Amino acid sequence: MREQPQQQPPPVQRLRLRYAKRGRLRFTSHRDFSRAFERAVFRARIPMAYSSGFNPHPRISYAGAAPTGSASEAEYLEIALAEELDPARAHEDIDAALPPGLDVLEVVASSGGALADRLEASWWRLTLDGVSAEEAAAAVRALLATDEVVVERMTKKGLRSFDARAAIASVDLVDPVEEPGGEPGDSRPGPGACAILDVVLRHGSPSVRPDDVLAALHQASGLRVTAVLQQRLAQGPLDEKNGTVGDPLAPDRDAAGQ
Repeated sequence: MREQPQQQPPPVQRLRLRYAKRGRLRFTSHRDFSRAFERAVFRARIPMAYSSGFNPHPRISYAGAAPTGSASEAEYLEIALAEELDPARAHEDIDAALPPGLDVLEVVASSGGALADRLEASWWRLTLDGVSAEEAAAAVRALLATDEVVVERMTKKGLRSFDARAAIASVDLVDPVEEPGGEPGDSRPGPGACAILDVVLRHGSPSVRPDDVLAALHQASGLRVTAVLQQRLAQGPLDEKNGTVGDPLAPDRDAAGQ
């Protein structure tokens, strides 16, 4: 009979990280990032806590990963540690061990609760390809005037149909003249080249993605649009009244007195 593996001790601290996917690194899949991050914490000698069982692995919890190909300033994960560590030191060491373009932006000590429960919505910025501001504004008006827009997407469980309109909390046209341009490696046109939309999406199952919003725009208005850049600017609790996305790490900072 196979001997039972030794049980690992419980974690003594949990840290929550916000990181970015920028430039060409936005094309890394979630699996690619997971492997890169595990190598990074090993190289940085972070005192990780491990799971029990025959194949122990570092305790890392990912939440709300962006689709492959999307840039993001608001990706989140949580790590469990076997020893207490200064969040500022963890920030510096892990960021140095990751390749440029996968950048750690903030590290805070967890105050408890589930991080995923705070990720209620995402704020996306969509740079449209070859669409004028006037065309985009007309398409947005048509979409917002529609109560339901059913789109289809192939998932792991096959082709699924769902209402993309219900997930849209707000859509705003951004003046492209005011946009400074993206990170190196982003396929983004210069200022004034085309329309830019800010979209706040409620999270759900299945989660509505920026491509689904573009499909909904086409169905509602007849305008066929693609995005040369999809960038998530924020992810967190949703203010339904104002249609804005809050900071999911604010409770952790408050608990730490920061």
